[in-house]
Amino acid sequence: MDRTSQVFGNPMPAAVVREAKKKKRGYAAKYGDDSQAVYHVRAFDNPVLGPEFGLQNLELREGGQPIDAQRGVLVGNIRMGFGHYRIAMAIASAVRQRGYIPYWFDMNSFAQTTGGRVVARLNELYSFGSRLSQRNALFNSLYWEPLNYEGFKKLSFNAVDQRVAELHAPLCAQLPRDMPFIATHVWPAQAALHAGLPNVINMIPDNWPMGLHLAEGALHTVQSPSAALGYRLLREMAGKNKLSQPMPANSIHCVGHYIDHELASNIEADCRARLERFRNKQPRRLLISVGGAGAQFEIIGELLRRYQSRLADGSLAVYLNVGDHAAVWERLAAAVPGLAGLATRHFNDWPETRLFCTAAHGQPVGGLHVFLNADKYAAVYATNLLMRSCDVLITKPSELAFYPVPKLFIKRVGGHERWGAIRSAELGDGTYEMESLESAAQVLDLMINEDDILSLQCECILNAHKAGVYSGAYRIVDLSLQAAGRA
Repeated sequence: MDRTSQVFGNPMPAAVVREAKKKKRGYAAKYGDDSQAVYHVRAFDNPVLGPEFGLQNLELREGGQPIDAQRGVLVGNIRMGFGHYRIAMAIASAVRQRGYIPYWFDMNSFAQTTGGRVVARLNELYSFGSRLSQRNALFNSLYWEPLNYEGFKKLSFNAVDQRVAELHAPLCAQLPRDMPFIATHVWPAQAALHAGLPNVINMIPDNWPMGLHLAEGALHTVQSPSAALGYRLLREMAGKNKLSQPMPANSIHCVGHYIDHELASNIEADCRARLERFRNKQPRRLLISVGGAGAQFEIIGELLRRYQSRLADGSLAVYLNVGDHAAVWERLAAAVPGLAGLATRHFNDWPETRLFCTAAHGQPVGGLHVFLNADKYAAVYATNLLMRSCDVLITKPSELAFYPVPKLFIKRVGGHERWGAIRSAELGDGTYEMESLESAAQVLDLMINEDDILSLQCECILNAHKAGVYSGAYRIVDLSLQAAGRA
């Protein structure tokens, strides 16, 4: 089906259609054309998340098990930073809670296919841009911010992506047609639709409406009412001050925040534990998650430097998760003299990391704890586990902006992220975006030394929880099961 010449009834200029065809031909020439290939995937236990919620990886190799089409739900994703993986884990967790098997369909992992190679290349380009934006302020202000805020917004961007996504379709062609397919990035959603799968949900992560995230033919889900309106109207996606033909009402659903069952089901208990720690004057627990781009490296380094003496005497606790990026920890240790000597290292030992996260619920914690896992699933999921016992999460306003934990937002990476902080600040479960070191340090001082800000954020989390704000993952799974006739 042609999804390039028009997008939701909005015709694309001939130049855009020509560009889309040219780009597809270029990728096919560079990475091969496997449109006649037949791919059969097999299921293998995920060694890290299998024990957590029964996750099964889909791979192109011999062995394993066939897909159980009646008991399974496909979770389409890519690893572009940690964000889309984390959202996919939330869905997989909710799938298991509903009594089904989550099958992990990561397009990046299929390196022997054209689609896998194209996605890997696009991911490399995005990762390079993210890293460069953190090192070069001019590049960030003149190119990266405008691209993320306005460039990806255009319907024409989606039209080109849709043509390229035809190269991804062979990966999905042999998947069971009656299985729900929940995509946590638009490219797997587009691939599934081009392959003819009828029950596709396209989870939109951002609160800022962008044409990049559209997969016409899928049910689109968003996390907030403002995003629902922006996407329904395809707000300014035809150009500045231009009206678009709206998306049909049955193509979009506001479900709430995409949160794992393990976190969503323990919101009340975790907030009570935080409030109890505040009353007992226990050391504050700060959680900092740093991706490969080293987002806001200088701010994080300076905050650690400011509280170094309190980390040394145990009157403050910091959980620092550098994911699978050993170089990030090495840079931080070099930038803050003496930091390495304070660190308790939880490196490449998932059982020990898991044990620490469990024990932290019931015993005092102080000092600096650094987490590093070469396994990408452990690298991402460690933050999820640490969120439950932390008092405040320090993060850029990425996918973590929507999680039910008190948050301090430091400067964004890409203009689209600012709207995650706006959503959180309006709900009251996080601060607004602190764009300077001074403003971030001022608020963090209050969060560490006084109780009012974090207590208010806990109260707002509990109120939002009662209103169902954090139930989006459950609702998405239920929608997919209903569409498949299983609920």
